[in-house]
Amino acid sequence: MKFKKTLLASFAAFALMGAAHADITVGVVQPLTGPASGLGIPVKNAIMIWPKTVAGQNIKLVVLDDASDPTAGVKAAQRLVTEDKVDLIIGSSATPVAIPMADVTAEAATPQLATSPAALPPGKDKWFFRLPQSNSVMAYAVAQHMKKQGVKTIGFLGYTDAYGELWLKAITEEANKNGFKIVATERFARADTSVTAQALKLTSANPDAILIVASGSGAGMPQKAIMERGFKGKVYQTHAAATPDLMRTAGKDAEGAFVVSGPAMLGAQLPDSNPSKKASLAFLEDYAKAYGAGSANQFGGHGADAYTILEKAVPVALKKAQPGTPEFRAALRDAFEGMGRTVISHGVLDWTAQDHWGYTNETGVMMQVVDGKFKVVQ
Repeated sequence: MKFKKTLLASFAAFALMGAAHADITVGVVQPLTGPASGLGIPVKNAIMIWPKTVAGQNIKLVVLDDASDPTAGVKAAQRLVTEDKVDLIIGSSATPVAIPMADVTAEAATPQLATSPAALPPGKDKWFFRLPQSNSVMAYAVAQHMKKQGVKTIGFLGYTDAYGELWLKAITEEANKNGFKIVATERFARADTSVTAQALKLTSANPDAILIVASGSGAGMPQKAIMERGFKGKVYQTHAAATPDLMRTAGKDAEGAFVVSGPAMLGAQLPDSNPSKKASLAFLEDYAKAYGAGSANQFGGHGADAYTILEKAVPVALKKAQPGTPEFRAALRDAFEGMGRTVISHGVLDWTAQDHWGYTNETGVMMQVVDGKFKVVQ
């Protein structure tokens, strides 16, 4: 399958005084078409409004569409590391795409900032860092809220792929810790257009709450199916569903749903004590200025956060090597691990050599759909 090159943006490679600099070349692989496009397009949009330089170096962007397809994502990553000699790859926002891309970036010794919460086997993520929160961190927030709501039994309706599997593992661990019981488990594929049978089985089990594990526009269909079956319990959605697409696709059936999220989209709703409030407000303002009021979603926050990370890591890497070289790529990877506490719109990162997730259990923020909008709840 041919991957589609959707955009190539390159900026001038000379400083004001005429001294030449090597561009920092950033490859962006995102689902700009296909089922996960609602996730990838906002990431690309946020990256396209980055400043043109970082640490005095010009930025060259190469943006490719993985079409929500793992094969296309791998081909895109291969092209970026072999032909474009990128210093960094950002992507993919589709977990099933980001995971096989990791083999390419590891072999090429090129840092990858995944914009999906993709898990890799232990020891396989030396070059792989995540911008989203881990499923376990977000499952913790969901479980704590369920406990406050008096939930005792849970139904699970999630994707058949890695994202669904990882969430099932995370919520099962939290259920065991908190005395919950998972009474029904149903799965569906990202491309499915109906989950009627699964919804009937889940509602028949009559759990106190149902956790839906889906992403972007794909989260609305199971939400509608559950509510149309007359379910009276609580419905929870994961951070991949914390986008306006949930309300757009589920309509009135989204009302009342609980959705866990990082702080990126919450801006003014966050207390002043939240360290990410300033970064969240800046992201929302910049995105709205470029693309219109109310156009941002949480995945766009990952695109903005990537630049914040580069601002901190690139100056450190430049002390060791110049962009466009294997030495610079290795120095950039090392700088990510050593950058310490870094406040971004999605929380506070502290990547280390042992932890390329970096978020803590205080990260997750619970929202509820109220009058068609997300509202922070306690």
